[in-house]
Amino acid sequence: MRLSRRTVLKSAAVAGAAAVTTPFLARAAGAASAPGDVVGKITVGYQGWFACIGDGAPINAWWHWSQNWSQPPSPTNNGTLRAWPDMREYPKGYQTAYANLGNGQPATLFSSYDQATVNLHFQWMQQNNIDTAALQRFNPNGGEGATRDAVASRVRSAAEAYGRKFYVMYDVSNWTAMQSEIKADWTSKMSAHAASSAYARQQGRPVVGIWGFGFDDPNHPWDAAACLDVINWFKGQGCYVMGGVPRGWRTATAGSRAGYLGVYHAFNMLSPWMVGAIGTIAEADNAYANLTLPDLADCNANGVDYQPCVLPGDVSARQRVHGDFMWRQFYNMVRGGVQSIYISMYDEFNEGNQIVKTAESSAYLPANSGLLGLNEDGTACSSDYYLRLTGDGGRMLKGQIALTATRPTAPVLGNPSTTVISLRSRANNLYVCADNAGASPLIANRTTIGAWEQFDLLDAGGGNVALRAHANGQIVCADNAGVSPLIANRTAVGGWETFQLLRNADGTVSLRALADNNYVTAENAGAQALIANRASIGAWEKFDLIGA
Repeated sequence: MRLSRRTVLKSAAVAGAAAVTTPFLARAAGAASAPGDVVGKITVGYQGWFACIGDGAPINAWWHWSQNWSQPPSPTNNGTLRAWPDMREYPKGYQTAYANLGNGQPATLFSSYDQATVNLHFQWMQQNNIDTAALQRFNPNGGEGATRDAVASRVRSAAEAYGRKFYVMYDVSNWTAMQSEIKADWTSKMSAHAASSAYARQQGRPVVGIWGFGFDDPNHPWDAAACLDVINWFKGQGCYVMGGVPRGWRTATAGSRAGYLGVYHAFNMLSPWMVGAIGTIAEADNAYANLTLPDLADCNANGVDYQPCVLPGDVSARQRVHGDFMWRQFYNMVRGGVQSIYISMYDEFNEGNQIVKTAESSAYLPANSGLLGLNEDGTACSSDYYLRLTGDGGRMLKGQIALTATRPTAPVLGNPSTTVISLRSRANNLYVCADNAGASPLIANRTTIGAWEQFDLLDAGGGNVALRAHANGQIVCADNAGVSPLIANRTAVGGWETFQLLRNADGTVSLRALADNNYVTAENAGAQALIANRASIGAWEKFDLIGA
């Protein structure tokens, strides 16, 4: 079982940003490199280390999902999970031994071995303007190696399909024969991925990350000479080398070994690790003044690119404060003149610092898990909120929006209403149903109102509305820009999920989809699914609104 980075660094967490008390004002910032695939961009750390028995992976285990990998995760076989993924959009999930979710759905988990899972993750990166993924690669020479090799190929395929960049980031923790084996792994396996059009390049060179040099603990025992040898070897292979280093790298404090400054300056880019060191806005501000600004000045003076960490906070430790903690870090980095940002992490459910879609409330958590949703502080957050917030931070980094200390996007788009409504079609006098627990399109085919026939009426702004199905807790969408039938399959309100609610003279209502500006109809006198494809209102486009 791998130790998490949190476990590795726990002993250093108490010594950190507070060690220096006098703020340091950086000189005018300027990266050593011009913008490329990492400089000037948002990079996310991508673990890709989850597997499930039955997914076909060579490891054949509940990899990183449970304490005992041979048994499915359960309340007594956890020990690793600090948050639960929002599984609603995954094409495939694997049954755990947890109780059902709060909404009655089975408690399943995804596998990083499934290409469809990795595709979905990279699709979300594309949708939220996340530029680059750093695929974490631990020692590949043991029992995990074949599965890690397969995940690397899947990441390459997904990055190519969704127009994202990726690179290999070696995590050398606990890698005994690292100095020789890391070179062999790059030469024989990973360098082949650099031929991909999606492989990240900086200064025209393929990017390679190395995380773990200089940490003062038994899991990173190499002397400075061995570390410098590896860095220079990769440079000799024509690579641009990024280093994940202790936050006290510059001063040989906070978990950094002494005598490694030459090693750190040999990297092309430095990224100090902050997970486990900050968990409040005050700590983030202190780290900005006492670490980020002097670190940036040192890197500028030595021709090294600088890529500090931004983290969303551990859900289980209640650090997130509905995005305020993460946004303060984005604000600090941009106002300080930082050119690049590394998000720790994309899919790190073992540390609770993931930004990927996460259970937003108890409705999407196993009833007996004891885990917290994104609404843990009493503020509702959609499951994709930290993806959206990262997209906002990237836009601020790139100057696409102005520097602001206030989050530009609300945790939930639109103002959720407690009004519960049902719709009865005038085409056949039957109630509209999110059929098959929401898995099938909406259709007017029910004679009575149950959970599948109930919807929350949400304020989508501008006088418009959205509908959230009680059948599955998802937002109704005029899918495929209105070409496909209405279906409840979205976690947030966007253009395809927004409707103009029109009140007709006869007391009925009609819905016009913003996706295509057509009216929703109970097609074929209600015998077919609802679809937004009518230019005018007739009987099939009228509904009785029950409950509002």
